[in-house]
Amino acid sequence: MGRLAIHIQRREFISLIGGAAATWPLAARAQQARKIRRIGYVGGGSPGGAGHSGLVQGMASLGYTEGKDFVVEWRFAEGQFERFPALISDLIGLNVDVIVLGTTAAIRPAQN
Repeated sequence: MGRLAIHIQRREFISLIGGAAATWPLAARAQQARKIRRIGYVGGGSPGGAGHSGLVQGMASLGYTEGKDFVVEWRFAEGQFERFPALISDLIGLNVDVIVLGTTAAIRPAQN
């Protein structure tokens, strides 16, 4: 092989490596975008209430599918509002991405 051929192959190799390096951040972002998000939900009532189905329906209307795009960690006080601090602490311990409050009575415990 002559010098010109080696120079061209080297240039093609450098271009190939440069192109791959440029796409690595995009591939990493695409993988991160596929991460299933964890939503913590705190309700004042019992499972099966309006907030329970409303959250999943609302996410579906935005194009998100439960189990594919997100999972929900459901917690219910069942009318015993003194349980809010423990329920919220439990969700924090699970490292959820966001906590959704199904009742305004849970705001103060969540702030604390």
